[in-house]
Amino acid sequence: MAIYEHLQHFDGKPVVDWELGTPLTDPSETAYRISISWEEHEASSQWTDKFAQFLAEPGVEEVTALIVGPWEGAMESDGSSEAATEAIVAARERLPNLKAVFVGEILAEEAEISWIQQSDLSALFNAYPLLETFYVRGGNGLHLGSPAHDHLKTLVVQSGGLDVEVVREVVAALLPALEHLELWLGTENYGATTTVDDVLPILNDGLFPSLKYLGLCDSEIADAIAVAIATAPILDQLEVLDLSLGTLSDEGALALIAAPSIGKLRSLDIHHHYVSPEVVDQLLALPVSVDATSPESAVDEDDRYVAVSE
Repeated sequence: MAIYEHLQHFDGKPVVDWELGTPLTDPSETAYRISISWEEHEASSQWTDKFAQFLAEPGVEEVTALIVGPWEGAMESDGSSEAATEAIVAARERLPNLKAVFVGEILAEEAEISWIQQSDLSALFNAYPLLETFYVRGGNGLHLGSPAHDHLKTLVVQSGGLDVEVVREVVAALLPALEHLELWLGTENYGATTTVDDVLPILNDGLFPSLKYLGLCDSEIADAIAVAIATAPILDQLEVLDLSLGTLSDEGALALIAAPSIGKLRSLDIHHHYVSPEVVDQLLALPVSVDATSPESAVDEDDRYVAVSE
């Protein structure tokens, strides 16, 4: 089940699907999406060739936001993002102002999230010292390399089943400016191996002193995460807690309601949840903005599902 649509805006800029020969108009205020359509794939077009022609356009040095859509092979799950990533790294002198990157902005009709083959993206952080926003979709083969970056403010990893090694790389990262961290942990059926113990350093150790938005989303261990967060130091510094898209039930919701620091939040997002109407009413009575839309029902715990998996 996919709940994402093509971005209309990225990093605050309108998204344009760039096609060959299209001039770059207002490049500093536009997010360019470069992708290989099914027709281009059938014609053996290569993402790297299209990107090379993009780099030849006048004004490309002013581009601040880049989106990597489907590359050749992505629609058949037989090719990774490696070549595209290497091309972007090699283009660092042509893109000196790049501040926002999304690798794998691919919809379900193009390739299911579980099909997306990622790669080692760590070189992107070193190549672009001005980078502030980094999104990636798809967890297969993904490596971030525990980045050290002075300017990164937003890190989002969307996956239907995230391997714990990626979480450990995030925990080991040095990101003093990070304000928004969002990890879609997913389900064991699609490769999720993270336990609540693996996320405890994020909750307890002051890893990211600037963090205001924490999303541990799309998780089948949402209750355990909520219980841990309820008494964790991180709750004192957050403005937004996002536990949406997962299997949160009364157990986790009641722990949050009882949390001493819950009132310090500005917003709590649990949409797509398994919380009973009575406990939802208690959540809505909290002195914070609560999104408890998209309630789900299940006979027992084994019948609960995350919103994004396949």
